[in-house]
Amino acid sequence: MMDWYYLNEKPFCPDIETIARLARATPETIILILADFFYQDENGFYHSKRADEELAKYKAMQDGGRKGAEKRWAKGGDSPPKHPPMQTKNQEPLTKNQIKTPEGVSDFLFKDYLEVRKAKKAKWTETAYKGLQREADKAKMSLSDVMQMCCERGWAGFKAEWVAEAVITQKKNPLITNDQIEEAYRIECGKDPKLARFNSYYEMKDYVIKQREIRARGDT
Repeated sequence: MMDWYYLNEKPFCPDIETIARLARATPETIILILADFFYQDENGFYHSKRADEELAKYKAMQDGGRKGAEKRWAKGGDSPPKHPPMQTKNQEPLTKNQIKTPEGVSDFLFKDYLEVRKAKKAKWTETAYKGLQREADKAKMSLSDVMQMCCERGWAGFKAEWVAEAVITQKKNPLITNDQIEEAYRIECGKDPKLARFNSYYEMKDYVIKQREIRARGDT
């Protein structure tokens, strides 16, 4: 939640469901976190006192540095004004002004994808961007579609072969009818579907799909 706060440089809206979706947590959990670490303003928005103080320092440094550089430049300095980077004692995450949204990707989707990467402790770098774009091209998918898939499946990265493997597996063992779902569960999970503790065939299908994705990625 703090990563999102620093990235967007603004408080959370009053809607608990929206915050829960952004943080990928239950509304009950969000209520407890907000009660312990945030406070509401007169309009109902949730603020972090510490984050607001750090952001205020950053903006003050940015304004002060720019004004100072402009004065030096006006007096005949040898370099044009530059905006100073954000520096705090705790080296907080990059702000939205320092991370650019890739072309063709919505700001909202990109923010969600960055949250997934942060949760996986995967830094967003120029190398990571080029690698993701390269794999998207291999899979003949747009970068936006790849990031959407990564957000839905909790992937920090993406490989074109993961999609190819999923397509091949889907053709061999489709998951359309209940019988097909049971057979896929038996073959791919090595378990008796009659003994499985799922509330519905939808849950069993979702489990099979996740197992396929894990195998495609080569996870242990």
